[in-house]
Amino acid sequence: MTLPLEDIKILDLSRIYAAPAGSMILADLGADVIRIESPQGTDSMRDWSPFVESESTYYFTANRNKRSVTIDLKKEAGKALFLELVKTADVVLENFVTGTLDRLGIGYEQLKTVNPNIILCSVTGYGQTGPYCKEPGFDPVIQAIGGLMDVTGFMDGDPTRVGVPIVDIICSLYTTVSIMTAIRARDKGGEGQHIDLSLLDVQISSLANIASSFLNTGYISKRLGNQHNNVVPYQVFQCKDRPMMIAVGNDKQFRKLCEILNRPEWLTDEKFSTNSSRVANRVEMTEQLEQIFITKTADEWFKLFSEKGIPSGPVNNVEQALKHPQVLARELVEEVPHPTLGKIKLVRNPIRFSKTPITIRRHPPLLGEHTVSFLREELKLDLQEIENLKSQGII
Repeated sequence: MTLPLEDIKILDLSRIYAAPAGSMILADLGADVIRIESPQGTDSMRDWSPFVESESTYYFTANRNKRSVTIDLKKEAGKALFLELVKTADVVLENFVTGTLDRLGIGYEQLKTVNPNIILCSVTGYGQTGPYCKEPGFDPVIQAIGGLMDVTGFMDGDPTRVGVPIVDIICSLYTTVSIMTAIRARDKGGEGQHIDLSLLDVQISSLANIASSFLNTGYISKRLGNQHNNVVPYQVFQCKDRPMMIAVGNDKQFRKLCEILNRPEWLTDEKFSTNSSRVANRVEMTEQLEQIFITKTADEWFKLFSEKGIPSGPVNNVEQALKHPQVLARELVEEVPHPTLGKIKLVRNPIRFSKTPITIRRHPPLLGEHTVSFLREELKLDLQEIENLKSQGII
């Protein structure tokens, strides 16, 4: 099977999640992604629980379909080895603190002297410029600084981070898009270039309607828990057995809701008849709905809403989500061989092409698992040369 990015080679110096998850998507699409770490390991995600035997399940989430090579970039011989690899690479991906590659002597200016067509993608907390550019960037800190935590959580509670590293996840998508765009620009007759991606930039851009509302009206969104600032009813309600989310996005759907709930009087009540009036009378609307939703189970309500096209669904935990009939039907979980664990289960890439099936071809690699084979194939080093590099701690 031929994959669309099979002729693309990426040297991935990144660690943790934002950048590695981006290179993983490119690897899914066929790119040859070579993780390069120090012989002692660079990626602290390998140390994060929970573990299967000695392997981190956290590390699994961002590293399928890659190879792993160890090189000590702080040693001159290791840097020389890396620059040899750059000569035939398309992309170098890194997410060290701004300026680290320059200090190591492998910044963009050095890379392009070796390979003028090289694309360097730098993913940092705050970008390559500005007063915060040297600060380390971690997802929850960016959620705080970037305004996301202030609009997440309940009005009478603390600001709350999203339960997954959402800024890293969104940034990984921008990493993928920016790299493919730079490759396309180069292949159309341009040159390589340096991509500057910032977690804070990504977070600010993802504020969407919240940013637009403030910039154009001065309105500052408030924390409303599972409610929506601008749409009612659009929130979680407790049912007889468990909570469920309902999203009545417009007045047409509200009319259907009134039909299901047998509340035709709401359609002519000036307090509820339009979304604007429902927002203004949110508390009264919510109190009446709470008394109704508690009378049936979440599944009973879902069946009624589904028949009328009203978006809704029970609040599932992770086990219920992964066992959801739609998730099972879409075969989102794949079992793959692993050299020390026998088999592991991973969530698949969600992209579905009609003619290009995407599979998990490689397990998340062990540290340095492919060093010997890669150096023999790529640089034509013999076993004695490789042993000498090992004895010096370079690989």
